[in-house]
Amino acid sequence: MFRSLFHRPPSRARLRRLRWLRLLLLGFITFFVIDLWRISQSGSPSVIKPAPPLDIRHQERVFIASIHWNNESILRSHWNDALLDLVQKLGPEHVYVSVLESGSWDGSKDALRALDTELEKLGVERKIVLEDITHIDEIQRMPSSDEPGWIWTVRGKKELRRIPYLSRLRNRVMDELTALASRTEAKRTFDKVLWLNDVVFTAHDALNILGTREGDYAAACSLDFSKPPAYYDTFALRDSSGAKAITHTWPYFLSSMSRHAMMAGFPVPVQSCWNGIVAFDATPFYERPPLVFRGISDGLAKYHLEGSECCLIHADNPLTPVKGVWLNPDVRVGYNEKAYANVHPRHSAIWPSAGEKLLGIWQNRVARLINFPRRTIEDMVVSWRVRSWKANGLEREEHGVHCLINEMQVLVGNGWAHL
Repeated sequence: MFRSLFHRPPSRARLRRLRWLRLLLLGFITFFVIDLWRISQSGSPSVIKPAPPLDIRHQERVFIASIHWNNESILRSHWNDALLDLVQKLGPEHVYVSVLESGSWDGSKDALRALDTELEKLGVERKIVLEDITHIDEIQRMPSSDEPGWIWTVRGKKELRRIPYLSRLRNRVMDELTALASRTEAKRTFDKVLWLNDVVFTAHDALNILGTREGDYAAACSLDFSKPPAYYDTFALRDSSGAKAITHTWPYFLSSMSRHAMMAGFPVPVQSCWNGIVAFDATPFYERPPLVFRGISDGLAKYHLEGSECCLIHADNPLTPVKGVWLNPDVRVGYNEKAYANVHPRHSAIWPSAGEKLLGIWQNRVARLINFPRRTIEDMVVSWRVRSWKANGLEREEHGVHCLINEMQVLVGNGWAHL
């Protein structure tokens, strides 16, 4: 009697609700298990693939380019040795090394002199320029009224923009490419241009970049890391739709085309990348006029916008729509030894792990939803400022709008600053 008073049997409605809850829970668990299996079976960018056969790579002539500033530590610990190894694998007769160091206050100059000595022993043709002009020298000089690359800032003075400055340095390095093709004796031309940042890399990494899609690309890039698992160069990387990466961790991208290629471990179609190492088809750099590095116009920069020269170069490259820009997920480089080791774990050939992949995919899914308002507002701000700039002048055009961000960057004595 008392049991019947205090323990009534569940109603049909309650039983129906419980049944639906069980079905929903079972469905979620089933989806989760299938998702985990699918992710674990997906191609992994971590499974190290062999570099392209050296006899194939030997057929190509490679112009190796780099700029340095206060990089003594990584030059001595990794960079010099990796470059020398790469040169020997490519064949000293098939490469040219063009390096510009600008105003370092550490021992970068001595480290590059040591590199120069070793390249001489290998018989490598090269040009390594060491300059004493510092950032302070650059920003303290008085520019002419019409000199490009300078801008009035909120600090009430005319300041040197970072991107035009870096573009000028990169173009000076690339001047050697055209000079070698135009000299009267022993002319040299190259099939690929290989830019190397101040990163920990191996010859294997560089060869894999050069061999991306069997060499069929406008440009091919690595992934770079400073504090893994987050990638580093957010300023230059844009997915196949032109959007910034939606997350800093794998699989990174908003565009389904880029994201699915990354998840499958295939070369990833993107509109722009740089990310430590980048190889270009050299053809556009020989055209008249040649492909060059640049910043956006000073007039557009006044609207508090900036774009990386490492992104704009792809927007200007006539081969980009023909051959494409590709990020090679098999090549991961680091800005320090710890970062490189973390993305090349010795205990496992797999990076990221299945658990990291699962977490990354769910973070990506959530970010696509909750960041939609922020992305929309950011895009609207950039678009409105570009339209305002166009409306205030005749025949104004910027082909690299997808490269633009809501920032102003200027050179300072110890680096650069956001304003």
